[in-house]
Amino acid sequence: MKKLLTIVSMVGLLTFGTAKLYAQDAADSAAAVQTEQTDAVAPVELEAAAEAENELGGQPMHQALKQKFIEGGVEWMSPVLLCLILGLAIVIERVIYLNLATVNAKKLLEQVEEALNNGGVEAAKEVCRNTRGPVASIFYQGLDRVNEGLDTVEKSVSSYGSVQAGKLENGMSWIALFIALSPMLGFMGTVVGMISAFDQIEAMGDIAPSIVAGGMKIALLTTVAGLIAAVILQLFYNYLLAKIDSIVISMEDASISLMDILTKYLKK
Repeated sequence: MKKLLTIVSMVGLLTFGTAKLYAQDAADSAAAVQTEQTDAVAPVELEAAAEAENELGGQPMHQALKQKFIEGGVEWMSPVLLCLILGLAIVIERVIYLNLATVNAKKLLEQVEEALNNGGVEAAKEVCRNTRGPVASIFYQGLDRVNEGLDTVEKSVSSYGSVQAGKLENGMSWIALFIALSPMLGFMGTVVGMISAFDQIEAMGDIAPSIVAGGMKIALLTTVAGLIAAVILQLFYNYLLAKIDSIVISMEDASISLMDILTKYLKK
């Protein structure tokens, strides 16, 4: 996964750099053409063209987003934005937790086996205490019950593994809720916008394009905002699910290997 993220980052940097170079070349070419044509254009026409350019393309991105947010209606855009913020907050917490829970299970198994052979159960338990993550916690619970027999160890490892898997999935239901809630709030804003447009048509007694366009604009903006929030959270949700599945598989595989190690140890 780290290699994949590195590759994606490099591709993104290269793509951004290439696009920036093309944009710079295009800007330089446009500036050269404009300089050559300046003498042939009247000053009044130049001033009008500059004003039109500022009105169309001179607005910063954050101001454009703020404007669309206001146009969509604060009363409907704010809940969608709140869902996105809360969902991303949970995503960040889960990403940090899962990254801390990820350990090299094979290396840990080697350290536990070496500690068992050299220092016994207490030495192996010390290795688990000094290692973070659910795999080390499961190992510690199993080692702590070695004297009670392998059946007890197996039950303990299985039960505590279920507890650790539940901790890994903590908060995922909230992300799923925000994924479902965001487009629903957007669609609700759409319906309200359409109702507002028809109310204005009824009050005016005429279907004026400006009246219909205003209600439709609110409806479309709230729908787009809800869908964007849901798409962003869905991508992170699937990533977290894949991460959890990977850790759970590693836990199960490591638990089986631990039982094999303890079986060999108790036979000595």
